[in-house]
Order: sequence, then structure tokens, then C-alpha cells
Amino acid sequence: MYRWCTDEVEPHDRFDFWREVRAKGLFGVTAELEPERRADFFGEFSVRQLGGAGLVELKASPYTVERSTSDIAQAPGDSICVYQQLGSGGWFGGMRGSDFAIANGSFATSHTDLPYRTAPLGAGGFHLRILKIPVSGLATQDKRMRELAPRTFDDPGLAPLLDACFADLGEAAAGDDGAADAASLVQALAHLALIERGIVRPGSRLGQAALRTARLSQARRLIARHLQDPDLAPMRVADLLGVSVRHLHMLFESAAKSFSQTVTDQRLKQSRRLMREAPDRLIADIATSCGFDSLATYYRVFNAAYGMAPGDFRARAPEPG
Repeated sequence: MYRWCTDEVEPHDRFDFWREVRAKGLFGVTAELEPERRADFFGEFSVRQLGGAGLVELKASPYTVERSTSDIAQAPGDSICVYQQLGSGGWFGGMRGSDFAIANGSFATSHTDLPYRTAPLGAGGFHLRILKIPVSGLATQDKRMRELAPRTFDDPGLAPLLDACFADLGEAAAGDDGAADAASLVQALAHLALIERGIVRPGSRLGQAALRTARLSQARRLIARHLQDPDLAPMRVADLLGVSVRHLHMLFESAAKSFSQTVTDQRLKQSRRLMREAPDRLIADIATSCGFDSLATYYRVFNAAYGMAPGDFRARAPEPG
């Protein structure tokens, strides 16, 4: 992973460095900001290579960005971008079609090599994730992919699936040993974007594979959200996901762990986090808060998974901070 922040540069040089070295040299865009506002500029970003794609997270105080025809000629990307807006919102313009705003929590997609302009809507500036997926690495090849001007996702049913895939991709980037496969998540996000834009049919082989991967990610997120419920059952998650219980179990058939194994694994990991973060909290209280129906069950399952009792794990765990 590569991470950079303007704190590494003298204040009077920060925006110029960001504009010339980072924006133009790394991202192939033109950045502009009024001279009187440059002394207060702040920006940071990280870039990770995952599953054949680049995952960028960017935060910056307000400025304007343009991807011009000359920028594209100097730094062609030939990639599909999926954007996740995390900040106060942004504006896109200068493309074929109408301008649009993208709100916090929303998603958009585009091909890299079409002109656009963008700026944040609020005083908080930019905060977004960008998944940049080379067209050559996609399982589908269609010339229409290179005609995708920036546009938000209009199908509200796709938003929770996209959100879950991005969250799982973040865990894969962090090296979580239970994280989903990064390559399958990248392909799923790309093909969900192409479903939205009418290039991939939901019922096609690629469309179904993308939806399965995304629904499995969403199912895991729903499990994590309801871990403290000791009666958490497949029917509850299936109802929240909007699928049948049979379909839910079919999703987990392709995963490394079944539904029940996933629930137990997440509960154990949550309990370990809590033991590290709250060393004075009673183990019985932690077990209950993670959804175990009895302390005896918790001790038995913990010992089977890690070869030691929870108290022994806590004694070996490093002090928080």
C-alpha cells in the first residue's frame, strides 16, 4: 500500500505539490484552487493493489478537478471506475449528458478516459473511495464500457450490495484472515456497475456471479450487525437480504464457511477484540454481548477454535494502545 499526506510538504508548497506530482502525475487530472486558499490546503490518500484493481481512498479540502482531453492523452487509463462517496457530496459536470450531484453514501461509475469536472459540494471537501478496474482484466469485454460517462447508480437495490462489497474489500486490504477473495469482489463490483449501465444482464452468467458474491458479502454484514442476538437464525438474515432460506444457504455453499460457522467465527473474533479493548470487562459479559447463549458454550467453542481458554488468551493479549 502507498499512503501520502500533504503534511510531508512545507505549507506554502502543499497545493502545488499535490497538483503537479500527485493529481497530474499519479491520477492524470488537473487540480485548481484559488491562490489565496492554497496555504490552508490539506490532502491525503492511499492506494492499494487488490484483485487486479487499484483501490484509492482520498480526503482533501475543497478544490476543483478536471480530467481533460489532454490529461487523457497524456495518461490514458482504460479502466472502469466505481466511486463510493463518503463525504458531504460532490458535483460532476462537463460530460456528455447532464451534470449531477452524488450524495454521501451514494455510488457512481465511469470509464477513465472520458472528460469530466468535479468538485465537492460541502466545505468539508472530498472524501471518497475509487476502485479502478482495468478493462483488460474484466471477464466481459464490450466496447460500450469505454463510453461510460460518469453517472450515479439509479437502482436503489444495488446500493447495499455495493456497500457490502466495498466493506469486504477494505477487510481484504487490511489482511483480515476471514476476508472474502479480493479478485471476486473486484469482478463483482465491476459487473454490478455494468448491470446498472445495461451492459451486463442480471440473469447472465456474469451477472448472477456478481449478484451471488455481493449478496454473500451483504449476508456477512447483516450477521455482523445482529451478532448479539443469541437466536440469530438463517431465516432472519434471509428476510433482511430479501431471499429465501434455501437461497441463503446456497450463497454460503461457495464460501469457506457455512452460515452457522460464519456466525460462530464472527462472534469469536468480536469477543477477542473486546477482550483486547476492554481488559477489565467480565468475560461472561463479553460472551453475552457477542450472542453466546451460555458461558459454557463460549468456553467450549473458544477452546476448540484457538486451543486455549478465553482467560488465557486475555492474559497473552497485548495491552490496548
